[in-house]
Amino acid sequence: MQFVESRRGEKVVVLASGDPFFYGVGVTLSRRIPRAEMHVIPAPSSFSLAASRLGWGLQEVETVSLHGRPVDLVRPHLQPGQRIIALTSDEKGPAELAALLTATGFGDTDMVVLEALGGPQERVTHQIARSFSMTGINSLNVCALLVKASEKARIIPLANGLDDALFETDGQLTKRGVRAVTLSALAPRAGELLWDIGGGSGSIGIEWMLCHPSLKAIAIEGVPERAARIRRTAIAFGAPGLPVVEGMAPAALEGLPVPDVIFIGGGGSEPGVMDAAIEALPSGGRLAANGVTLEMERVLLDCFQRLGGSLTRIDIQRASPVGHMHGWRAAMPVTQWSWVKE
Repeated sequence: MQFVESRRGEKVVVLASGDPFFYGVGVTLSRRIPRAEMHVIPAPSSFSLAASRLGWGLQEVETVSLHGRPVDLVRPHLQPGQRIIALTSDEKGPAELAALLTATGFGDTDMVVLEALGGPQERVTHQIARSFSMTGINSLNVCALLVKASEKARIIPLANGLDDALFETDGQLTKRGVRAVTLSALAPRAGELLWDIGGGSGSIGIEWMLCHPSLKAIAIEGVPERAARIRRTAIAFGAPGLPVVEGMAPAALEGLPVPDVIFIGGGGSEPGVMDAAIEALPSGGRLAANGVTLEMERVLLDCFQRLGGSLTRIDIQRASPVGHMHGWRAAMPVTQWSWVKE
């Protein structure tokens, strides 16, 4: 890249395979070189070539780039019957993908490894993930998957409010029903950054990122064990890009990128936390805060009276055994304040 920039004003040719603006070098170059100085001649991408070999319509396929990125990014796309084309980093990629599929209950998935597409060494090989045995794989390859799930497969639903059992937690978890209401209040929009203050188990930040590939989040968590748990859980959900800041708000908020949206799930009643969050938001930014203690309710009521917004009581009851019959057992009610900064 530095060489190309150093030759500004001269005619420079950059040779690249496939479509340079579909997970390609053209995107990187355009960030540094004015578009008016570029003349691009695209060719079919590896995704297009793979789809043509398989007879798959790209509009019906999930395309995922794992090139230089964690293989765990494929996890949210592992839905029964889903067709996926994944671009890998190198010759180890197919085996790593097969191992992940097998470990998460998708071992019966049909895999097609397509190597050196469009060249004289092109090869197309069919495998089953759990019995993957290929060797000598060309470093230029993509993997096509026809996903098959076992009864115990870790399928990540597409809706908000994921099953609590999917999360690793010490009990500090925004529960399923409250989480669904909270994500609705946060109202994700493409490209936005969320601060998840008091990350706990990381459930809000993780589900935020799963809503759309362009969404980003930062979890702020003061307990080291919980911070480590958030990192593990994010990987298990296919959101390995979730950064975790270890520290207590408001001090831990200093120097972070400006958020579009803030969620406060823990520590909001500590001195300075709510004020720091409100100050950090730009005009038009959104904030939602949940409270279960009287101290936090007092903070939320004060914010509602001073700033407006919406104050909501979330009261959920679940059926549970009462002797040989069943009755309603109430969870701790949650008070939620949501607000848009003018």
